[in-house]
Amino acid sequence: MKDRELKVINLKIEPYKKIWDYQYQIQNLRLNGKISDVLILLEHSHVYTLGKVAKREHLLINPQKLTEEKIDLFEIDRGGDITYHGPGQIVGYPIIKLDDLYQDLHRYLRELEEVIILTLKEYGVDAYRIPGLTGVWVKDEKIAAIGIKITRWVTMHGFAFNINTDLSYFHKIIPCGIKDKGVTSLQKILGREIDIEEVKKILVKNFVLIFKYDEIETLYSLEEILSHTTEKISEGI
Repeated sequence: MKDRELKVINLKIEPYKKIWDYQYQIQNLRLNGKISDVLILLEHSHVYTLGKVAKREHLLINPQKLTEEKIDLFEIDRGGDITYHGPGQIVGYPIIKLDDLYQDLHRYLRELEEVIILTLKEYGVDAYRIPGLTGVWVKDEKIAAIGIKITRWVTMHGFAFNINTDLSYFHKIIPCGIKDKGVTSLQKILGREIDIEEVKKILVKNFVLIFKYDEIETLYSLEEILSHTTEKISEGI
């Protein structure tokens, strides 16, 4: 097997729609073999997203309130119900050719969970799965949500990991459609603000471990990855 390469795009805060559109560009390039696997890590400005099976009544505030509070709303094509993204939360979008490893959707979900469980372990936090509920949990509260889409075994969408997240935004929805469980964050658990960039480095280390990468390159803008792709195309790769 040839060396597995991963490009990590480490961004700050970006609007949801911009990155959603960008994922499609990268997925298309990956589907056509013009780029190696990619992991985008960033925070979003305030947004609620409704997956393919979401129930509209799980959004507990009206459109006027959304506008007043400057919260975007999108119905999107990932699996799952409604969730929140915002500052202080690390969102990860792996765009990877999964069948280079295996063709198993459920295994992929469990391995995404494992990346987050291992990361929390480095902070002394015991996290776990709940059978039948995708995501990662600490003391019966969800700390990470996962929703994905796969096209010809190339992935998009991904995970949302609460670090310094303002948890009050989850009070305006029924997160993931689960009514009887709460939501937590690493800041809430440890009682202190957490260095987001430090968590990203640990996430990347564990992602590389679980998904078996040999080489990694970190980029800091969307333009960098596109310029790398242009160079490869011009070289006939």
